[in-house]
Amino acid sequence: MTLVPEQEGRPAPGRSFPVADTWAPAFDAVPRSLFLPDLIWAHDMATGKSRPVERTVDEAGWLAAAAADIPIVTQWDDGLHQGAEPGTVPTSSASMPSLVASMLDDLQAEPGMRVLEQGTGTGWNAALLAHRLGDANVTTVEIDPAVSAQACAALERAGYRPQAVCADGTLGHPPGAPYDRITATYGLRQIPRAWIEQLRPGGLILAPFGTHYSNADALVRLTVSGDGTASGPFLQPAEFMKMRSQRLTWPQNPPDGGTVAESTTTAVLPPHGKFDPFPLAAGLRLRDVVHAIQPHDDGARTLWLYSLTTPAWSAATFRDGKDEHQVRQYGGRRLWDDFEQALTWWHEAGEPGIARLGLTVTRDGWQAWLDDPAQLI
Repeated sequence: MTLVPEQEGRPAPGRSFPVADTWAPAFDAVPRSLFLPDLIWAHDMATGKSRPVERTVDEAGWLAAAAADIPIVTQWDDGLHQGAEPGTVPTSSASMPSLVASMLDDLQAEPGMRVLEQGTGTGWNAALLAHRLGDANVTTVEIDPAVSAQACAALERAGYRPQAVCADGTLGHPPGAPYDRITATYGLRQIPRAWIEQLRPGGLILAPFGTHYSNADALVRLTVSGDGTASGPFLQPAEFMKMRSQRLTWPQNPPDGGTVAESTTTAVLPPHGKFDPFPLAAGLRLRDVVHAIQPHDDGARTLWLYSLTTPAWSAATFRDGKDEHQVRQYGGRRLWDDFEQALTWWHEAGEPGIARLGLTVTRDGWQAWLDDPAQLI
């Protein structure tokens, strides 16, 4: 599922979302409804819940959902879910149209360029690319055989024939390389090395990137250099389904018997909503840490931090009206100490939002930066 805060701009006549002039003809010619199955789950942005809509039962409601500026779930639980009620985890979707339009604009793909799309999904985004760039210039990769087959059928019905491949997207698609652009429609925690190697120098990667600290992502646009590195800024917050091989596996609770260190803190917990700036910044600073916030009946809330690499956790319980808050830490990594250092850095840097953050990817992994690639976080 792909979610994004309200987009700026004015929608064109007949559309509920803004589209750049260069992409407007594609959106006019390729409606999302051509790529949706008869049973869909319309996502309510206000409640965070999805509701089933069946075309054979409520065609008017189905068409309204297809045209609305909302994400639509098309698969649950990697295809294991059955029935009309929502499943447990959404695993394929038709993205929010305003986000699709924004990402295509951010991709900066021009006629004549070759584009590799990672995550075919319904096939709608591949059709939009093919309409503007031509079938021969678009390759789209999907790991799920059933999803790929449905997308290929929808593309053919709509009259588009980009090269559609059912494969592991982490490998890119070497036969079509080199590409000018690579775009991903799922969230990443690492940028695959193959993508950088299959791009021309000066080519762009546009992908949702984040850390395991939070489920939220932010779109990053990386420019590939001749030395095999890629670097660029974050553009906007979003939340995507994650690449299957990079999904979070929650750590097991450490065994009992260790010493729990207790202390207090006067820190103020920054907002941790999915589109708030601190979780992204914290994750870029706090490597291999995942968080959860536990609400209590009395209004207190506990920030839990877990290490993904060593048995360690911390818990800080915040109570409104109190100047000091209880902290407990366990294990070989003092996670609360690391968190307070990250929080101090964030405040001293002026509480930077997404627009001030960027990413550089090398053969050794990734490094985040603030304002300039030379100013590493």
